[in-house]
Amino acid sequence: MALKTRGIGALASAVALGGLVALGLGWGGSYLKSAAEVWQHSSRSVTVRGLAEREVPADLVLWPLNYTVTANTLAELEHHLSEDEARVRDFLAERGFDSSDISMTPARITDQYANTYGGERPDERFSAEATLLLRTERVEEVIEAVPEATRLVRDGVLLSPSYEYRTEFLFTGLDAIKPEMIAAATADARSAAQQFAEDSQSAVGGITSATQGYFSIEDLDSYTPQIKRVRVVTTVDYALE
Repeated sequence: MALKTRGIGALASAVALGGLVALGLGWGGSYLKSAAEVWQHSSRSVTVRGLAEREVPADLVLWPLNYTVTANTLAELEHHLSEDEARVRDFLAERGFDSSDISMTPARITDQYANTYGGERPDERFSAEATLLLRTERVEEVIEAVPEATRLVRDGVLLSPSYEYRTEFLFTGLDAIKPEMIAAATADARSAAQQFAEDSQSAVGGITSATQGYFSIEDLDSYTPQIKRVRVVTTVDYALE
């Protein structure tokens, strides 16, 4: 009788254990399925880039008028510098530019005899280089005046144009157009996401993350530096539904 009781008890324990294992497998399978669904849902997203470009006119110009004079004495050198400065200022004033927009850099004086190292000496001992800088918002007037600067050469001003002293056209109104350009870049990104969603038989959901790129301002081309191309790229992650 005792043996029969023990057999029944063992059978009951086995049945209970089997039930627990089945329940565990069922729960585990349900958990794995749920986890897979969450993973699949979280992976349904697309990363796209949106571009916005705009052409704008420069609103500020820097025009450096660099010139050189030579003399045998420092007194003569200073006199020539003053004469040329007056000629350049008169040239700009005749074209309507305000004197408050003109600044003068200190002259750089060189003793040319000190650089001969025993070779043939130049005719005049000293040379000086100076620059008058016009900083103005009158961009079109500067464009018209630049070719006329040859008149200064005829008047005896030895202009020394170079890459260092090139005329620069700038655009300073970026803050005013930033919001519209960011909106345009985001719309461009959503259009790309929409196309991707259609190809994958999905729908575009909300933005999960977004990164705004840097704004770049460049010359339209090497011949029209007074026209600028402003560009921004945004990177946006959209959920797909």
